[in-house]
Amino acid sequence: MEIVARARRIRISPTKVRLVADLIRKKNINQASGILSSLPNKASKILKKVLDSAIANARQKKYVDVDSLYVKNVIVDGGPFLKRYIPRALGRATMIRKRTSHITIVLDES
Repeated sequence: MEIVARARRIRISPTKVRLVADLIRKKNINQASGILSSLPNKASKILKKVLDSAIANARQKKYVDVDSLYVKNVIVDGGPFLKRYIPRALGRATMIRKRTSHITIVLDES
């Protein structure tokens, strides 16, 4: 039985989150939680919250053994940009795209 947790429009670049997401893919939830707790990145704190949400979703289901869960998949997609402008020379402006992420964590029983 798959358990899914999502976080959408998180204000961090998807490439930064994917670096951390690759570390916890196919790991036991206890190992994944330990890895995320020990990393100093902003992305690890965000992924830890989503992982904790997925574990809480699993506890709501009575027929799921929480101790046998593992991280089946971590999907990190790009979200909408926040568009900001920086003034440049000769009255011009350059657009800055502040990137957002959609994070999905899928847990499954081993």
